[in-house]
Amino acid sequence: MDEQGKIIKGIGGFYYVKTAERIYECKARGLFRKDGIKPLVGDDCEVSPIRDVLTENGYESANITRILPRRNALIRPAVANVDAALVIFAIASPQPPLGLIDRMLILLERQGLPCAVCFNKSDLGGEDAGNDFRRIYESAGYEVFVVSAKKGEGIEELKGFLQGKTTAVSGPSGVGKSSLINLLAGKKVMETGDISEKIDRGKHTTRHSELFNLWDEDTFVFDTPGFSSLELGVCGVEKEKLWECYPEFVPEEKYCRFAGCAHISEPDCGIKAAVSEGRIAPERYENYKLLYEGLKNRRKY
Repeated sequence: MDEQGKIIKGIGGFYYVKTAERIYECKARGLFRKDGIKPLVGDDCEVSPIRDVLTENGYESANITRILPRRNALIRPAVANVDAALVIFAIASPQPPLGLIDRMLILLERQGLPCAVCFNKSDLGGEDAGNDFRRIYESAGYEVFVVSAKKGEGIEELKGFLQGKTTAVSGPSGVGKSSLINLLAGKKVMETGDISEKIDRGKHTTRHSELFNLWDEDTFVFDTPGFSSLELGVCGVEKEKLWECYPEFVPEEKYCRFAGCAHISEPDCGIKAAVSEGRIAPERYENYKLLYEGLKNRRKY
């Protein structure tokens, strides 16, 4: 008899499906390839167990026979049934690259996913650093969490955001993502890696997406691969529409004098006026100009 479960990990053509009783190591039936369906981490599915057959890893074997209807599916990261996204960076060690934060947020905005920004290692950066990041991203309309996994600070507020959701979590290596998820779960669910002093990055980088259950049966996080570089043009972002990916730009655009304003050198630009008047963080606007020029010249950022 088929059982229902959720795909929690996929590596090398094998999918790991958690049911009420156990975790199965599965292969997807050929009909999925024929129909152009690729199982994704986060998919709810049905599996047909292969009785009394254990894999090399000690899991029971099964075949995925059906992918249940998805609420949504992201392109990058390639995961399904996501409620929200959380991008995690460190206040210090390593220093947060604001350009990369903005590129990740743009990608998530294009996929219609509510997202928040978390800055870990508040114990290293001081209160002023946390306040500065709050100013930049709260004025853009994002929830911002400043936490310390080491000291357990800010964790309850972050739990409130995650509660009852399936959240895609991403960020570069070395920001303490694994330590933070372990702290939230109240147990070790992820391996942690040391920081390489030479390059100031984590030695271990997520290579695949994996789904972890946190403190109750309704709260999950996807650990998804971090991005060191994103080419927005490849992700389908056009320079003329880039401003739409900045939530704080949208209500100001109607005050632009010219239709099709690029918000770079045109006079009487509503967005530039909002920057001057403090409604848009100058750091965000400067990144917008860099990304616009990158798309214009099709350079990689």
